[in-house]
Amino acid sequence: MLKERLKQLRKEKGLSQYEAAKKLDFSRGKLANYEQGTREPDYDTLEKIADFYDCSLDYLLGRSDLTNNEEDFIHDLQNDFSLEELQKKYSLTVDGKTATEEEIKAAITFIRSLRDMK
Repeated sequence: MLKERLKQLRKEKGLSQYEAAKKLDFSRGKLANYEQGTREPDYDTLEKIADFYDCSLDYLLGRSDLTNNEEDFIHDLQNDFSLEELQKKYSLTVDGKTATEEEIKAAITFIRSLRDMK
């Protein structure tokens, strides 16, 4: 799972292996080995990668499907942040396109209806 997450996170940032490796202070070969699964990073390296991509170690290792930002967003939804506060705090995008106010309202309504079903 780690190798898939590393590739996914790098691509989401729009970085080549060379660019990501430079920002992480790795060689491109080292990053390529991690992305191909031929080598496993040590704990300190995992922490460095998680910090760079702003995600948890659990997310990197496949133990969670939520990044830090998604966990924060869910927490804020549960605490009834206003739509305006959510838009200011988060860049809400779906499939690379910024979510409209109408789409965000629909998502919040959907989440609340799921909660009501419990």
